[in-house]
Amino acid sequence: MIHRNVFHNGRLLPVEEVRLSPGQSGLLSGWGLFTTMRVVEGIPFAYERHWKRVVRDAERTHCPFPFSQDRVLENLQAVLRANHVREGCARIYVICNQMGHWRSDEEMPAADLVICSADLPPHREPVRLSLREHGRHAASPLAGVKVTSWLNNLWNLYEAQQSGYDEVILLNERGEVAECTAANVFCVREARVLTPPLSSGCLEGVTRAVVLDIGASVGVDVEERTLRPVDLYSAEGVFITSTNRNLISVSEINGYQIATTPLAAMKKLQEGFSAYMREYVDARVAAPGKR
Repeated sequence: MIHRNVFHNGRLLPVEEVRLSPGQSGLLSGWGLFTTMRVVEGIPFAYERHWKRVVRDAERTHCPFPFSQDRVLENLQAVLRANHVREGCARIYVICNQMGHWRSDEEMPAADLVICSADLPPHREPVRLSLREHGRHAASPLAGVKVTSWLNNLWNLYEAQQSGYDEVILLNERGEVAECTAANVFCVREARVLTPPLSSGCLEGVTRAVVLDIGASVGVDVEERTLRPVDLYSAEGVFITSTNRNLISVSEINGYQIATTPLAAMKKLQEGFSAYMREYVDARVAAPGKR
């Protein structure tokens, strides 16, 4: 459930006073972008990585983006203060307003900026995953873009949960593992940690990127490699990564039981990720201007 105070186009308002219009063409057609950040001790973790991805996605989708990194961070901090968020998550939305025929003649900016916060969603660990064929289209020019038209993800997640699973692994048109609806996938094989490449159609997740970056420093060989379901079924271990869940282990995929015995590689990555997050937060507490 989102918190009461929301930032919208220059104003911090109670959620019931925020007005969005059917005349905003991107609102109803899903022409917009978003990113979700973990909030740790009041600090939006890895903000710079999230910002870089949103800017890239705006260019790819031709979404107007007249925003500055520092100013949006100030707006985000105002939301966190107003909602008294120390531990939780936050979202930044950018909605394209003036595309296509079905738009109004209201005066509005080229794009709306909406920022809100929420508590961390609950989750189970280890997680059970189902499998969906053709869940991702790797050849799409919009593959890997985090857009607000999120029906494919929500629909697949809903069906998985209706069947008793926590999440679902989405395969691309080649039968390769891409990702989950809101998480990236990793497996451990012969002490190596493997994750699908971006060419699989997966999102370039921020937590995924940190794990790839820190692998060598914690003594773990982490690499991108094309994976198929059989590679996960026969792995020594499988885990998923996301902003809200960090690294969590998997106990079942599509009826196949996955070993959850603690693995040295995963433990090193979990500890390394926690240390990376701790260092990031400490640096911004010590130098507030970097937040």
